[in-house]
Amino acid sequence: MTERDKKQPVYVISVVAEMLGVHPQTLRMYEREGFVIPRRTKRLRLYSEEDVERLNFVLSLTKELGVNKAGVDIILRMRHRGEALQHEMEEMMRLLDEDMKHDFEERIRRIFQEEE
Repeated sequence: MTERDKKQPVYVISVVAEMLGVHPQTLRMYEREGFVIPRRTKRLRLYSEEDVERLNFVLSLTKELGVNKAGVDIILRMRHRGEALQHEMEEMMRLLDEDMKHDFEERIRRIFQEEE
């Protein structure tokens, strides 16, 4: 499945609720909290595969790990920042020449070893 396919809204709320084993009201609450923003066509909410994955992650945090709504919000924002940084790093690595790339990778390795 391509990244574009994962963003395509295809599921209605009742289907997503059944897929995740929750009540549709739970999904509406998560939408009010801003954890997921399904597309709308008139009064119909349409969820993408990416939305379903995000909701599944939120459910794991709340049900399995006992994280409250404020904690979920913080985790989702940190996760988003981490993904953005990862994309930025990948782009930087693509632009570096080979010698610079090896030097940069070594520096990153040393930074992570110092943290341990």
